[in-house]
Amino acid sequence: MTAFRTGVFALLGAAASAAGAAALQPGQPAATVIALPPMTSPDSGERGNQSLAYAWQATQLIEADLRQTAELMPLSPDRKDYYSYPEVTAPTFSKWRDRAAKGLITGFVQQRSDGRLTIGCYVYDVDKGRELGRIGFVVAKDDLRRAAHKCSGLAYKELTGSPGMFDTRIAYVAETGAAANRVKRIAVMDSDGYNHSYVTPGGTTVLTPRLSPKAHRLAYVSFQDGLPQIRIVDLDTGHQQPLLQGAAMSFAPRYSPDGRQIVFSMMLGANSDIYVVGENGGRPQRLTTSPGIDTDASYSPDGSKIVFESDRSGTQQLYIMDADGSNERRITFSTASYSSPEWSPDGKLIAYTWRFGDTRRIGVIAPDGTGEMTLTRGPADEAPSWASSSRELVFQRTEANGRPAIYRVSVDGSAPRKMTIPQDGSDPNWSGTMD
Repeated sequence: MTAFRTGVFALLGAAASAAGAAALQPGQPAATVIALPPMTSPDSGERGNQSLAYAWQATQLIEADLRQTAELMPLSPDRKDYYSYPEVTAPTFSKWRDRAAKGLITGFVQQRSDGRLTIGCYVYDVDKGRELGRIGFVVAKDDLRRAAHKCSGLAYKELTGSPGMFDTRIAYVAETGAAANRVKRIAVMDSDGYNHSYVTPGGTTVLTPRLSPKAHRLAYVSFQDGLPQIRIVDLDTGHQQPLLQGAAMSFAPRYSPDGRQIVFSMMLGANSDIYVVGENGGRPQRLTTSPGIDTDASYSPDGSKIVFESDRSGTQQLYIMDADGSNERRITFSTASYSSPEWSPDGKLIAYTWRFGDTRRIGVIAPDGTGEMTLTRGPADEAPSWASSSRELVFQRTEANGRPAIYRVSVDGSAPRKMTIPQDGSDPNWSGTMD
């Protein structure tokens, strides 16, 4: 992965607080309209023309990012709306009020003598005529896309109150071949589908890719030696290694919020329990001891608690315990089964797969067991994973042709949207924002 070199430059004034930008609530019927005039440049002559080309590219990337969301609706950028460089920090708000815009994004791109780009982005409250936030970078030209994603993230945060999910990565199991002889590879891509790459070659069955919080490393399950065992790969160097020594079956890995530990399941005899170990392996600590299958553990965002599934009651249900394994309590009590829980980054909800007979749907529930809500209508939806915004999830849907695909769904109840990937895909996992 190309290193993203940032250098926050000295912009005029202090960065404004996000106070005054009200967060959207799930179910709010209309998206907030955002004005997005083409970014400009202080450069002149031929160099200025080149800079404006980069600026237009960044503008289009920001528009594409914001159109992915349910909360924000950008006005289509029009080249005739190009701002002069001074207008970037002194916009004409009345123009955008007349077009019903509530937010405004302006920015510039300037070429440096060393070949890099200086990029600045500003976000404004149009009604109040004031700045909400600003961000700046010095980046290689190849990193223009990531800089645009970070500008989109700033706008999303200031206008909704939630972190943006644009500068993130999604891992999944890429599937090809006939149903009886599927080739499965771990794949990783940016949240918008770009920079797609394969982590494993496809000669061995692989399952459950799980990204570290900053998406630099990945844990997954490999059947390389005939049994399921967790492996760790450094996505920057490609180096791989087993998480544990020995031949025990290990599976369902997930990183702690700080990336320093991995919680997972290990099978000893007929019993599967939850364990935790350092990110580079070592001696694991056992957290559960009840008879039955305990698996699919996920940390709360502060790292103090863990949600997991267990069939100790006779059907798969969700349980929460402290991170040291104490104070276990059950939070679901339906005749249906619950699996693959994942705690939202803001800590307010837990997503899960709800199963009844052959029907599988994505649902969410509060950590205290209240507010249970179904987000999809299946009949074959599973494996949810949260965006860093806590407002959207990716999940696996098996379509009518029997092939798995990756979808996105918002917690506001809007219809799921299929993601474009090179082949079939299953078991997605969404990272936090990258460094």
